[in-house]
Amino acid sequence: MGFVIVLAIVVFILVFKDRPIMVLTFEEGKLTQQKGQIPNGFLAGCKDIAHKQPFSGKIKVYKNRFATKLVFSKTVPSKVKQRIHNVFPHNGGSKKRGRRA
Repeated sequence: MGFVIVLAIVVFILVFKDRPIMVLTFEEGKLTQQKGQIPNGFLAGCKDIAHKQPFSGKIKVYKNRFATKLVFSKTVPSKVKQRIHNVFPHNGGSKKRGRRA
């Protein structure tokens, strides 16, 4: 019985653990921490945005089978969020739209 409880806890942790593929942390417009393989163009774009409009906060990038999602901390202004979305190299052409066999 104890084994089943331990197994359930392990599965719960694996499913609900916060596992972004990239993390960027900014403080007052300076990049202070980065994790993951961040594309050079995206990194340069984020640094440029932070230099022009200094902000503090975290940007996390999550990927599942179907999409890549950006998640921002609450301290990142909405105008900065939109600019970062604009420089993010998303995979726009990977979906098959309107084609069925």
